[in-house]
Amino acid sequence: MTELGSFGAGAYEFIPGVYQYSAGVKANDGFEIVRVRFHRPLTLSDGFSAAADHLKLVDRGVEAFCACELRSPAPFTEQGFTDFNKEYVGWLDKWGLTKDGKNPVARTNVCPEVDPPKKVSMYAFSYTRPAKSRKGGSFVVAGSGEAPEGKGSYKDFAIRPGDQSTEGMLEKCRWVLGEMERRMSALGAGWATATGAHVYTAYELHALMKGEIAPRGAAASGLSWHFSRPPVQGLDYEMDVRGVSAELVI
Repeated sequence: MTELGSFGAGAYEFIPGVYQYSAGVKANDGFEIVRVRFHRPLTLSDGFSAAADHLKLVDRGVEAFCACELRSPAPFTEQGFTDFNKEYVGWLDKWGLTKDGKNPVARTNVCPEVDPPKKVSMYAFSYTRPAKSRKGGSFVVAGSGEAPEGKGSYKDFAIRPGDQSTEGMLEKCRWVLGEMERRMSALGAGWATATGAHVYTAYELHALMKGEIAPRGAAASGLSWHFSRPPVQGLDYEMDVRGVSAELVI
């Protein structure tokens, strides 16, 4: 059983992950998670500034920032991804969100196939607030492609690398769905409590929807397909999932 970390200042718990992000977060009792999407993605500098402004507007500090969704120009090389992650974590360090190498903030980072941003940009973010209802159970699961994280190299551990056949993509999808379910289970959640899920791939989705996604209950609240690639070269399929109390566009 996964032991959750606690980020008391932000009123949430998290699944310990790699240094650049946690594998998922859930709000503490008495709190809930709100997702905010920008009408247009903003550069990281402008995105973090806009997020801070919004949090101030709703009487929350930056420590309530618990997850974010990024868009990148193109998939990184392994070294390029490492270099970017150090830059990104620097922003969280400035906000005091990391400590002793532990990062509680969940993250998705993908690369649009059409009209990608010129620089890595913030697409959306999530934060905690005191609950306005008794429902509770808010969570966000970080994005995952078809390779285990924290192994030092994605390409050496990817599922069916270079195989975009229907069977290859089904196996990638199956592995990622399993990872989503493992993370949700750690957070005390499941597909039945999800309010939305995203899939990120540049390949045909119908067979995956029919063969794996819908039968698993992953599309019970609908499924948003983003015509995008995972952030590291050689990966073809990614998902994330959330169960939040409200979603805004600003």
